[in-house]
Amino acid sequence: MLAANAAVIFAGSMMAPIYAIFVEKIGGDVLDAGLTSGLFALVTGTVVLISGRASDKMKDSELLVIAGYFILGIAFFLYNFVGTIPSLFMVQALIGLGYAATAPAYDALYAKHVDGHRSGWQWGGWESMAYFATAAGSAAGGFIASEFGFNALFTAMSVLCLASALYMYLLPRRVL
Repeated sequence: MLAANAAVIFAGSMMAPIYAIFVEKIGGDVLDAGLTSGLFALVTGTVVLISGRASDKMKDSELLVIAGYFILGIAFFLYNFVGTIPSLFMVQALIGLGYAATAPAYDALYAKHVDGHRSGWQWGGWESMAYFATAAGSAAGGFIASEFGFNALFTAMSVLCLASALYMYLLPRRVL
């Protein structure tokens, strides 16, 4: 479960340091980068409330995690076809939907496995993993984009998320 989440965090971080460069490449500017990032956060913040409630009502809430990873994989791949700012808005909204589907359900699943006597250490371990994945993903994204281009970067991001979705789907339910 942690490995799949680390891969998704890694994938999402690959674009972070060079997002504004991509926006300029498709004809946008810094304002467009801010607005499209803001839309992502707005969609995520709104939908996460709905998905959190749905997660609480579902018997197999890990399916929301899997669906979110799948949506992210598709959305990251769609970056390959973004050529205008309006299309970027749509992809950013879809990415927000993917993260919103995943976050509450993943947190609830992880919380089930946390030992009450060592919860600080265990949540600290998750936070550490997230920061290490972010650091590595940021560096890898810059390298891939500079050496192989944005399309290779978007494809790598997509593959990581889709592989994580498949991995989570194939895990025995008792593990989750």
